Amino acid sequence: MNTVGDDMPVQMARCRKLLSIYKELGPSGTFGHAMIEAELREADAAVMSGDIVRILRAYQSLKGCE
Repeated sequence: MNTVGDDMPVQMARCRKLLSIYKELGPSGTFGHAMIEAELREADAAVMSGDIVRILRAYQSLKGCE
């Protein structure tokens, strides 16, 4: 079983790939792109802060991105 520390970078990379998919959709993908981009910004900030509760929340949010 992976830890959050192991899986967080994997989820972040997966979401960055999703960004490119939403961008390719053009105007219809704008909202999804913006939402995932916001989740990634929060995840970056959470990791930088070292606040474990914030990291866990960001991790759960990233896992929910589709």
